[in-house]
Amino acid sequence: MKIVIENKIPFIAGIFEPYAEVAYLSPDDITPDSVRDADALIVRTRTRCDESLLSGSACRIVATATIGTDHIDMTWCTANGIAVANAPGCNAPAVAQYVYASAASLLNGDIAGHTIGIVGVGHVGSIVAAWGEALGMRVLRCDPPRAERENAEEFLPLSIIAEESDIITLHTPLERNGAYPTWHLADRTFFNSLRKQPVFINAARGPVTDTEALIEAISGGKVSRTAIDCWEREPNIDTRLLAMADIATPHIAGYSREGKMRATQAAVRAVASVLGLPAAEGAACAVTPATEITIEAVKASYRPMDDTIRLKANPDSFEALRNGYSLRAEVTP
Repeated sequence: MKIVIENKIPFIAGIFEPYAEVAYLSPDDITPDSVRDADALIVRTRTRCDESLLSGSACRIVATATIGTDHIDMTWCTANGIAVANAPGCNAPAVAQYVYASAASLLNGDIAGHTIGIVGVGHVGSIVAAWGEALGMRVLRCDPPRAERENAEEFLPLSIIAEESDIITLHTPLERNGAYPTWHLADRTFFNSLRKQPVFINAARGPVTDTEALIEAISGGKVSRTAIDCWEREPNIDTRLLAMADIATPHIAGYSREGKMRATQAAVRAVASVLGLPAAEGAACAVTPATEITIEAVKASYRPMDDTIRLKANPDSFEALRNGYSLRAEVTP
């Protein structure tokens, strides 16, 4: 039995070795040849898992140690008998930490009393909303798919978010098709509808924001301040937006030690289940996220300007900064 694992996934070395041949490969080295005889593949977002990679392979499961699955051709995998597993919610507390540390930095301290508009209220957006209320904010939620499924009055249209928010933060998946596409959700129409010159935060997926439209919105004063963690065309990010962004980070909003532990644990359990291996409890056990939050604790736990300085000093280092990121601890009360 053989398992191919992307070599940047932490807390996984040694778990499967008693039961299988394990190959730790860089994303560039995960090729059709290297996975042809693999029973399982464990990756992050940099590895595109589709027919071109997996056709003719022995792979039975692709497990991604991430929330998102837009790097996996779900339809093709399902049609070809390959299971897919992700780690929903694993990094939600870390992303919330990023959002509120960034907001506090950009608004000079306390954010109580401000209105935050959250677009996408899944695992991440829900904890961002809960923390916002704990921090004394007015929280507006926008999630059309949930609004349709749940018929809940708490979900507001995007137009209300645009009109009433002091801070707008994106937490949607990337969907190009379907009833609720999110590709370029934040486009010229969206930015032109803003009424309060809000702080704009993208810690979701880069293409949820139209880069050209955001640049125009910043230049035209529609957006007052920005925190950008997710970029179009990563790692080849737009240097104009990099120069204009107040906080600019290399897609590390969810990079906490505890979040990575949860993600690895989810991937290990999924692969062990499909392959029938007794390794499900082998991954390090992550701590329970904090539920009682203060803005002082958030500010003390993470300083986004440190990461901003490093990226702005060397835009070409995006991938190196991301891969070599020193995992931070999550917020403790």
